[in-house]
Amino acid sequence: MFVAIVDFEIDVAHTADFMPAMRRQAENSVTLESGCLQFDVSVDPDDPTRILLYEVFVDESAFEAHLASTHFNAFDRLTKAWVLERRITRWERCDVPI
Repeated sequence: MFVAIVDFEIDVAHTADFMPAMRRQAENSVTLESGCLQFDVSVDPDDPTRILLYEVFVDESAFEAHLASTHFNAFDRLTKAWVLERRITRWERCDVPI
């Protein structure tokens, strides 16, 4: 499985605007994309301008389809001016017994 971790820094003036848009984006991703298996959104408890996403896809092509989706592009256009920094790292999920 393919994992994308996205670390956002949001302009403090737009954190209240960003979170509802982020929630819609997460919901759209898991409901509209068969290749998106998980989309978790976390907020730094000490800094609400820091948002971390943990996204799991069936494979990298599903992630690329996610980036090309209508809902992702609408989200990106809406929030672009609110985002001070966005770092994306790509991972391969290992099946490790617990």
